[in-house]
Amino acid sequence: MSSPEHELLHRALRTLTSMAPAAIELGTLFQEAGHELALVGGPVRDAFLGRASHDLDFATSASPDQTERILARWGDAHWDIGREFGTIGARRFARGGADASDDVVVEVTTYRSDEYDPASRKPVVAFGDTLDGDLSRRDFTVNAMAVRLPDLTFVDPFDGLGDLARKVLRTPIAPERSFDDDPLRMMRAARFAAQLGFAVDPGTREALEEMAGRIEIVSAERVQAELSKLLLADRPRRGLEVLVDSGLADHVLPELPALKLEIDEHHRHKDVYQHTLTVLEQAIAQETGPDGAVPGPDLVLRLAALLHDVGKPATRRFEPGGGVSFHHHEVVGAKLVARRLKALKFEKQVVKDVSRLVELHLRFHGYGEGVWTDSAVRRYVTDAGPLLERLHRLTRADSTTRNKRKAQRLADSYTDLEHRIEDLRAQEEIDAIRPDLDGTEIMQILGIAPGPEVGRAYKHLLALRMEHGPLGRDRAEAELKAWWSTVAGG
Repeated sequence: MSSPEHELLHRALRTLTSMAPAAIELGTLFQEAGHELALVGGPVRDAFLGRASHDLDFATSASPDQTERILARWGDAHWDIGREFGTIGARRFARGGADASDDVVVEVTTYRSDEYDPASRKPVVAFGDTLDGDLSRRDFTVNAMAVRLPDLTFVDPFDGLGDLARKVLRTPIAPERSFDDDPLRMMRAARFAAQLGFAVDPGTREALEEMAGRIEIVSAERVQAELSKLLLADRPRRGLEVLVDSGLADHVLPELPALKLEIDEHHRHKDVYQHTLTVLEQAIAQETGPDGAVPGPDLVLRLAALLHDVGKPATRRFEPGGGVSFHHHEVVGAKLVARRLKALKFEKQVVKDVSRLVELHLRFHGYGEGVWTDSAVRRYVTDAGPLLERLHRLTRADSTTRNKRKAQRLADSYTDLEHRIEDLRAQEEIDAIRPDLDGTEIMQILGIAPGPEVGRAYKHLLALRMEHGPLGRDRAEAELKAWWSTVAGG
C-alpha cells in the first residue's frame, strides 16, 4: 500500500473512532440478531478525507421489517423513509444535554441493486444478499468502500482507497453497465468532480460522452437535485466543465454549452462560456458569512451568475465596422431562464428570482456617465426589491475585463451607486417606497368608491414619489387633486 493510502487509512481510523460508539453498538445489535451491518458510502469516503458525519448510511443483510425492529431498540425515534427501496431511518438523541446537532441519524438499507427499465424514468429495486454485490452497484469506487460492524473491518473490493488517493472518479463495474443501470450516475460524476475536486477516469469519461443521451430517461426532479448540489459545491466550475465536455449539458442545460459562441478571426467578442464560468467564481467569492447580506452558498445568486448571458446566442449581431452586439439579451435571457428552470422543476420562487436577476443584470451600465437622477436610483432599488444585495454582487461579478483601468472604473462607479443608495436610504424609506397617500386616503380626498380610478391615482402618486422623493401630505394631496381635475374633467 502506497504512502498516500497509508496516510488516508490513519486519518480514517481517527475519524471513525469519533463516530464508532453508536455505530458499533448498532452493529452489535444486528450481529446478535444474525444479520450483517456495514457503514457504507459517503460517510466512509468522508472519514478518509478527515470529515466526521452525524448522518450515517448503512447496508445490511436484514430485511426492512427486521431492520425496523432493531432500530426501534437502538434509537429514540425511527421512521419508514423508503421501505419500498429497503431503507429505514432512526435518530438517537445527544446524551447529557448536548446540542441537537450532536444527534446521531442513521439510514439502514437492505443490500440492493438499482436498474432502470428502458421505458421508465424510475429505478427498479432488487434486493441483494452480499455486501460486495451491494457495493458493486454504487456509483463510484470512492463510494464503494465499507466498514463492517461491529469489528470495524475495512472492505474495498474495487480499490476505492487507491482512487481516493489518486483523486479519480471511476465506476466499480464497467461504466457503460453502471450508467445504463442508473443514468443519474452520470450527473453524479459531474457533481462529485465539483464537490471533491476529482478528475473523471478516462474510461468513465468516454462512457459519459457515449451515453449522455441516456440521462433523458431520468426525471427532471432528480436531475435538478444533482445540478443544485453541484452548484452549491465550493468549486462548481470543474463539475460544470464535466457536464459540458461530456455532452450531458446538451440534454439537461443546453443553454450553457450554447454560450460557446464561435470566435471569429477578428476576435470581436470574448468567449461567453469562459466569461460565464469566471462570473460564477467571482459571484461565489462575494457571498458572505452566515450573518451577512448574501450567506453562501446561495443557489439563486449562483444560478443567476451561471445563466446571466444565455440570451446572447439568440441576439448576437455583427455590426458594420467589425463590432458585435447583443441587444436586449437580458430580456431574452430572462425568458429562457424561466423556461429552463421550470422544466427542471425548480421552486417557483427560485425561478422568479433568478430570471429577475438576469433581466436586471445590465441595468447598472450607463451609470458611469453620471446621468442617473435620484429618481433613477430609486427605481433601481425598487425594481430589485429583496434581490438588491444579490444584484450588487452579480453586477460586480460580471466585470471580467483584463483592462485593469476599465475594471477599476466600473468598480468605482458601482461603489458610487451603492453610496448613493445608502444616502437615499438614510433620507427616505427607499427599500419600501410607497406614495405619500394610501388607497383609503385617496378615496376620502377624491370622494370616490373602490375601483380602477383608485389604482390609477395610486400609480400617479407613486411615480411622483419616485421622481421627487417624499412629497409630504399637503403637497401629495394637492398633486392628487390636480391630477384628478385633468382626469375627471374638473
